[in-house]
Amino acid sequence: MAANSKLRAAIIVISETASKDPSTDKCIPTLQEVFAEDGGGIFDAMETVIVPDDALHVQRAITQRTDGEDFVNLIVTSGGTGFAQKDVTPEAVTPLIHKHAPGLIHGMLAASLAVTTFAIMSRPVAGVRNNTIILTLPGSPKGAKENLQSVIKQLSHACQQAAGVDSRSLHAGGVQKLERDAGINGSTAGHHTHDHSHSHSHGHGHGHDHGHSHGHAGPKAHTALEDRPHISNDPNAGPTRRYRESPYPMLSVDEALKQISDHTPAPKIVKAAVNEDLVGSVLAKDVTARESVPAFRASIVDGYAIIASKHVLVPSTKGVFPVTSISHAQAGEVPELKSGEIARITTGAPLPPGATSVVMVEDTVLRSLTDDGQEEKEVEILTDAIEPGENVREVGSDVKAGAVILKKGEGITAVGGEFGLLASVGTREVSVFQKPIVGVLSTGDEIVQHDREGDLRLGEVRDTNRPTLLTAVNGSAFEAVDLGIASDKPGALEQTLRDAMRKVDVIITSGGVSMGELDLLKPTIERSLGGTIHFGRVSMKPGKPTTFATVPFKDNAGERQTKVIFSLPGNPASAVVTYLLFVLPSLHQMSGISPVGLPKIKVVLDQDVRMDPKRAEYHRVMVVAKEDGQLHAASTGFQRSSAIGSFKGSNALLCLPTREGSLKKGEKVDALLMGKVVSKM
Repeated sequence: MAANSKLRAAIIVISETASKDPSTDKCIPTLQEVFAEDGGGIFDAMETVIVPDDALHVQRAITQRTDGEDFVNLIVTSGGTGFAQKDVTPEAVTPLIHKHAPGLIHGMLAASLAVTTFAIMSRPVAGVRNNTIILTLPGSPKGAKENLQSVIKQLSHACQQAAGVDSRSLHAGGVQKLERDAGINGSTAGHHTHDHSHSHSHGHGHGHDHGHSHGHAGPKAHTALEDRPHISNDPNAGPTRRYRESPYPMLSVDEALKQISDHTPAPKIVKAAVNEDLVGSVLAKDVTARESVPAFRASIVDGYAIIASKHVLVPSTKGVFPVTSISHAQAGEVPELKSGEIARITTGAPLPPGATSVVMVEDTVLRSLTDDGQEEKEVEILTDAIEPGENVREVGSDVKAGAVILKKGEGITAVGGEFGLLASVGTREVSVFQKPIVGVLSTGDEIVQHDREGDLRLGEVRDTNRPTLLTAVNGSAFEAVDLGIASDKPGALEQTLRDAMRKVDVIITSGGVSMGELDLLKPTIERSLGGTIHFGRVSMKPGKPTTFATVPFKDNAGERQTKVIFSLPGNPASAVVTYLLFVLPSLHQMSGISPVGLPKIKVVLDQDVRMDPKRAEYHRVMVVAKEDGQLHAASTGFQRSSAIGSFKGSNALLCLPTREGSLKKGEKVDALLMGKVVSKM
């Protein structure tokens, strides 16, 4: 970082109201004033954005400015830090933090408490993500200003360290020099030293369950791995040659997610027309405005176009004037306005050449009509206080031609106004990351269509997973292709997969990934398709046998591609959990969406929940926003992996760690949000 370069700061306002009408926001100019007046000329705080009170919008606004090479040094957010049901800023920001900064929080709260005891009602978050300092401020301009002022002099030092500047050179001269450089009076600091190294070690190794019961014991092998013969797996050799023990190492969920991130193909960039199909896409390049908005000087009121000037030689605007023309909000030529004339004009219509201002119709009186009585002939203007440019929207006042209107990495949402912005400047085509096409396949000769008429025969199972996963893929805004049901016969399965790879980018299969003699997906991928299985087991419940693989493939034009295969467990609940946990982040990564996967939130448990000492568990819950301002989670009941009914009514997955004992009612725990949070008073 050059010594004379300014630090880049971004201001993110989180407000439902301001996101719909930016003119209602007062925080951005207030905070920019703090940077200008109290920041010592160190910060450039021109980058601003307003997002609604939604965790995913907040997280995307932050990661777009922290996760690339063009990162900002500081992000301050304003709003959403209170106890209202819609306040989700801390829940959205906390999972993004790599290093927490409790000292900054203490400084902000201490400054606010000196002003009002109600400062204890704020829930600030502070820390570092990658190379960027992040601070969450209150939503009121006054509170946001006080909080930022309390720490801004220290932020330059923090931002330089986070950006990678050598700490030794920064600290040369000691604390006193740092305080002098920052303009801080050191005599008021550092007199009170407290030891906060309290021990908080609590034993929770309870041998009983205070919450739900899983109602079943897991399967247990009674022989050791070393006592079993090692066999080479071959999908064509039949059950006599199949593995008796999985050869794939057991990965943690985090390790599995890293494998997915490392081996998911890079996003492809394509040109896309600006139409309704663009919604859900992510921009691969910045978009600049082809035209200015407005493209002409336009009236912002109904009234009369006039010639107003402060020059003494220009006649006053007060008095009776002839109405010489009419300008409507429609295409057409408008005659030039001369001194002493006025033109009737409607909102949005172009000003006649020569006109400088518009007087509102409320400041006028009709004095006479034309001979036919159809039009105004003379109008009296009751004021001479009209300024040049008053009630006029100047050319490019909304958007200037050539300006960047949308940045690489921004998504085109159905409600965010991006599509309207593109249309307003005449953009016809943009570069976006191509969204992958996803095929869903069920495997197994025992599987029958879910809607087949008649009773099931012994051993038959209705296909629950395929329609459920197709719905999940479509619900995640990706195109889903139904690949049907594949036979368990080795050759048939291979051919089905080869045919599928000609149609889709990602294949999701369910079933056939355990240790049965007909579970042929893994050997077919490895031995028949020449693919690589990056993991074949995950230490989690439900979903232990989840498999992630990539397969080299030549398309019809002979171009080499990489196809992705997710082989999910056959149990319905396992298939849905692993789709959300593993497949969705890969689809997001291939589409340029960031952050990937489900948003992570903190929830308060409404009951005791028992943990598994060997595997991480993803427990289906209903999360509701209660009157205490917090998100509460209640179990949906029986959690066996075959129990798809446990998803009924659920909108989140509790992330239960691998640990003995139980999490207690009232404790906070991470959860992955699957759907909309409801309010419960």
